[in-house]
Amino acid sequence: MEVRLHDIGEGMSEGEVVQLLVNPGDVVTVDQPLLEVQTDKVTAELPAPIAGKIEDILVSPGDVIEVGSIMVTIAPTEQFQQATESEEHKSRKHHRILAAPFTRKIARENGVDIERVKGTGPAGRVMDEDVINHMKTSVKKPEPIQHKKAERKEESSQPSSKTIPFKGRRKQIAAKMSKSRLTIPHVSHFDEVDVSNVLEMKALLEKRGTSISVAAFYIKAVCIALREFPVFNSELDEKEGVIHLKPFINIGLAADTEEGLIVPVIHQCDQLSVKEIHREMKRLYEAASTNKLLSKEMSGSTFTISNAGPLGSTGATPIINYPEAALMAFHKTKRMPVVGEGDEIVIRSMMNLSMTFDHRIADGALSMQFTNRVMELIEQPALLLMELK
Repeated sequence: MEVRLHDIGEGMSEGEVVQLLVNPGDVVTVDQPLLEVQTDKVTAELPAPIAGKIEDILVSPGDVIEVGSIMVTIAPTEQFQQATESEEHKSRKHHRILAAPFTRKIARENGVDIERVKGTGPAGRVMDEDVINHMKTSVKKPEPIQHKKAERKEESSQPSSKTIPFKGRRKQIAAKMSKSRLTIPHVSHFDEVDVSNVLEMKALLEKRGTSISVAAFYIKAVCIALREFPVFNSELDEKEGVIHLKPFINIGLAADTEEGLIVPVIHQCDQLSVKEIHREMKRLYEAASTNKLLSKEMSGSTFTISNAGPLGSTGATPIINYPEAALMAFHKTKRMPVVGEGDEIVIRSMMNLSMTFDHRIADGALSMQFTNRVMELIEQPALLLMELK
């Protein structure tokens, strides 16, 4: 029985072997985890499709393999399905350590055998701090320098460059961004919006015991505007010669994680209140940071939002999340003097934003109308709270 890598993500083409969970000669049961594989979106355990004995393992940790590649071979027999393990087999059976994928990554990249790390988490789970502490207590003293054997480098010698792996999620992101950039004629425009009223409303709600992030207000404004300008919630099918206006609004949230950029999705976002958007956004970001997002939570977006402001960005020209039609980015907010009513100079909180769209399906004038509507809703947050759905 050949166990091959199948598509465990949305349209994945390859995956990286993270960890082997069995050894050649092991007796396994149906659905017993064989190995961990990481794609550009998820880290998953691949189970045994049958009960039997592991004949051969054809991959190693760190290998990047294509979908369809043979990873493990299993000899299925009644004997192995029913037999109890011998004492010798028990002595070399793989011990399953409880640890999150990111914790395993820390151990792997620092050459730490995670089975030797004592876990302090629930049920003995190995935490990030456990790996770091293990590294501190097991550092070996450096070998004494053998000056007699050392050779002095010539003055003209150049230091060698360092390398980092270009594979797994990083490679998948590169492929998708390249396809988007080469396929879609991108156009971006910029504006600034007064978010003073949103910040005041957020502070007022917090005094009353309700915490809602400002980003939830921005997302709700985008949803309302997308209902009024559905062409930006669409997908172009050049082969059929049609633009599909999506009947639902699923907002993708560009999220920066240790493993790279991923886009969790708030499904049916236009049907949620500002408070509900905040809760779902918080849940998805937490799942993304711990690599626990489900495949369905990272697929089906119709419009993507990038909230780059907390990182300090004042402007950018983001690449559209193919095959979507547009993307809006919210940038840094700063207090600055503006001209108010009666030409009076007042201090307001102003935020930069950028709108990037597919020039095949819309022109600049329509994009500016859409952006102006989003800005109008952000500047009048009471309108957003009135929208129950």
